[in-house]
Amino acid sequence: MKHVPHGRPLAARFARPLLAALCLAALPATVMTVAAAPLEAADKQSPRQRIPFNDGWKFHLGDPDGNSAPYLYDIRPEVKESADGKVADAMPEEAARIARGNAPLLKPWVLPTGNAFIKDPAKRHARPASEPAIDAPYAKAGFDDSAWRAVTLPHDWAIEGPFLTTGPYGGMGRLKTWGPAWYRNKITVTGADAGKPVFLDIDGAMAYSSVWINGRLAGGWPYGYNSFRIDLTKYLKPGDNQLAIRLDNTPESARWYPGAGLYRNVWLTKTAPLHVGQWGVQVRTPKVSKESAQVAWNVTLDNAGGAPAAADVTTELYALDDKGRITGKPVATVVSPTTTVAPGASATVAGETTLKNPRLWGPVPTQKPNRYTAVTTVRQNGRVMDRYETPFGIRELRFDGVKGMYINGEHVPIRGVNNHHDLGALGAAFNVRAAERQLEIMQEMGINAVRMSHNPPDPQLLELTDRMGILVQNEVFDSWERKKTPLDFHLIFPDWHEQDLRSMLRRDRNHPSIVMWSVGNEVGEQYTGEHGAAIGRKLVGIVHEEDPDGRPATTAMNWAKPDMPLPATMDVISLNYQGTGIRTLPGQFPAFHEKFPGKAILHTESASALSSRGEYQFPVPGALSAAVRPGAGGDPKTQQVSAYELFAADFGSSADRAFASLDQNPYTAGEFVWTGFDYLGEPTPYYGARSSYSGIVDLAGFKKDRFYLYQARWRPELPMVHILPHWTWPDRVGEVTPVHVFTSGDEAELFVNGKSQGRLKKAPYAYRLRWDFVAYEPGTIEVVAYREGKEWARSSVKTAGAPAALQASADRATIAGDGKDLSFITVRVADKAGLTAPRASNAVRFTVEGPGELVATDNGDPTSFVSFQSPQRAAFNGLVLGIVRARPGARGPITVRVTADGLQPATVALRSTGR
Repeated sequence: MKHVPHGRPLAARFARPLLAALCLAALPATVMTVAAAPLEAADKQSPRQRIPFNDGWKFHLGDPDGNSAPYLYDIRPEVKESADGKVADAMPEEAARIARGNAPLLKPWVLPTGNAFIKDPAKRHARPASEPAIDAPYAKAGFDDSAWRAVTLPHDWAIEGPFLTTGPYGGMGRLKTWGPAWYRNKITVTGADAGKPVFLDIDGAMAYSSVWINGRLAGGWPYGYNSFRIDLTKYLKPGDNQLAIRLDNTPESARWYPGAGLYRNVWLTKTAPLHVGQWGVQVRTPKVSKESAQVAWNVTLDNAGGAPAAADVTTELYALDDKGRITGKPVATVVSPTTTVAPGASATVAGETTLKNPRLWGPVPTQKPNRYTAVTTVRQNGRVMDRYETPFGIRELRFDGVKGMYINGEHVPIRGVNNHHDLGALGAAFNVRAAERQLEIMQEMGINAVRMSHNPPDPQLLELTDRMGILVQNEVFDSWERKKTPLDFHLIFPDWHEQDLRSMLRRDRNHPSIVMWSVGNEVGEQYTGEHGAAIGRKLVGIVHEEDPDGRPATTAMNWAKPDMPLPATMDVISLNYQGTGIRTLPGQFPAFHEKFPGKAILHTESASALSSRGEYQFPVPGALSAAVRPGAGGDPKTQQVSAYELFAADFGSSADRAFASLDQNPYTAGEFVWTGFDYLGEPTPYYGARSSYSGIVDLAGFKKDRFYLYQARWRPELPMVHILPHWTWPDRVGEVTPVHVFTSGDEAELFVNGKSQGRLKKAPYAYRLRWDFVAYEPGTIEVVAYREGKEWARSSVKTAGAPAALQASADRATIAGDGKDLSFITVRVADKAGLTAPRASNAVRFTVEGPGELVATDNGDPTSFVSFQSPQRAAFNGLVLGIVRARPGARGPITVRVTADGLQPATVALRSTGR
């Protein structure tokens, strides 16, 4: 499910775009236009407009005169020494004591922004009567920003680097994400249409945002991952209006790369005084079967007018096609009783209906992600005041302690991955196609679920999971009151936890892909007994209030034991690494199952296996799983980890060991592997690097060998066999070079240059076949896999010659010319026979001709400090990636040429279709 403020515009639903005006309460008849984007009305009958506001921005790093003191949200603890490489599962610490003093702060003016998400009116914040005593020249209309940089949103200024090659901050990706940044844009009021509220909707801003209109502070939001709304109405005037947004991300704010800037979409929303409130429609399906489904909804109405408003609400339910478009006539129409909404107040209107033979939403591949939408029409005295669309899904969800999760009566084991929010070379600036590509690669591997680690995602990501049939555990916090880094979320948790949690729940609660809410990850309150449990109980209570008879709440635990207070407060037991066992500690699945036999148990982080794509190190230990050590899985000189997929973080395990722990405890609901993709920051075990080693796929989107180990497990009916390592070792002739095989078969035979090395069968709780004493000789290795005695699949690997040519291919040859759509170009360094040269490191150059441009390059090497914007990049073990987009509004052929000294070049033909 999704909401219009974060979904597709209603113009797409009615296909009647209309240039219309934004207008203001208590002003003469005026019309407001936005210089940065055309205005589109949702429908001729409805005043609601949701206007993309991503163009026309000016950007600048730093505060006036370098003085940030007047703009601080709150006093921050002093960080005397930066640290890096802290063990990922270290115990969070108590918050530092801060001397408040009398420093001027913006906090009193920012706190009221969250009032709508504070349940108790007595705890809401009153805005100070006076304005903050700040001159704020960057917020004024008269300031000359002509020298500032022009940018288009979403914008992550930190991804441009340069990388920090010395000192700490490997944990944050070796990219400077901290320091004040300003964005400016204009809203111009030019005509009539008085009396209507105008809102600024920001999908995400990193972080401590303060929003200024015409030099006045309108509000803000500290947490960089949540979406929020600022009511602009009373600050706007006829003529030009200056909008300025200041962000102030902190150093030591995260354990990974947080990104920077206005890194998600920004919108302007205009409504009539009587309108559906922010994320104001909640659709529930309390009773579901294949034969019928009860669909119930609540509509929150806001009245920004000066008189009571009698509201008539009609709700129509439509079926959606697989692209999210309405099909056919309404399957139900319900008219709710007239409701009077007091001026400046809100009211809730309820409705429900029963659908026969509903089209159920469920995860692929065994079910289909069917969806509906609720179209809410609000009338006053017969006139349409608002029309609001809320896509949703109908599905029955159940968890138990015996087998885990059931969806629509089918037992569905969770086969999931964790993913951080960055998009590799694109940084944190959200791009729908880049996120879709990640999910497509993961689905090819066999996932059915994603855990959002450890923050609310861009709302467009949830639209993708809804459409693609991927389950989601949506997570809100990485810390509560205790800190993991000196300046992380713990600083604002006491003031903002309720607002941040409720806002995430209201924004996301209609998405059918979400099957679970997580209120925390490895929080320090695991260590604080009943005090920590009280916080957990409060957060779970908020989830149940906002999502009644809905999804369970959980928190991921890496230390708490069954007899401690915190686990008892959760609906589902979520364990990070503990299920398999951390270091010398035994697996905790049986103990938790005995204590909580009625609760589902889930491995929210499993494995944390480490590897560098294509980097094989010798000798290869006979162990099933081992921590990375010098000469045993890791090379401190190159900072690379062996790709034999036997090695893991100290607190983790190989995939094989994690599989065994789940299979030996069949009541478990499944796993979320750490991680699907490599991500920027947290480069355990080598904090001199820029990005992690834990991904099943590298940062560029190239598959590691581990991809095929998971594919063999999660897609057992797919005939496949994968061989590692590559077979190009001129310096290893005659030396032992183990061959490992991942297959969905149950046995296999290995041949080296036609000579059998033996036929092996998988042992119980074994997930790979290994020939550990093969002597290397150039030529061909081939594996024939069998299943139940019959040939199942076969594969071979040949020795490659010297690099001779480049081969290039695009994941998509046709892209939209909207400045957003992307084509990902894979370049392989090949020998004269066309075989990939698996150790090649040739420098590859990209050039783009026609109406396109190169956005970024990468190669998946976690140690590379070459700028992502560089058109030249060395191949890493034979592969390079280029990312290309079409210029906005342009159409026609695009030619991408790739060259390298001494190698035959390659060309890729793309086409832009225009907007």
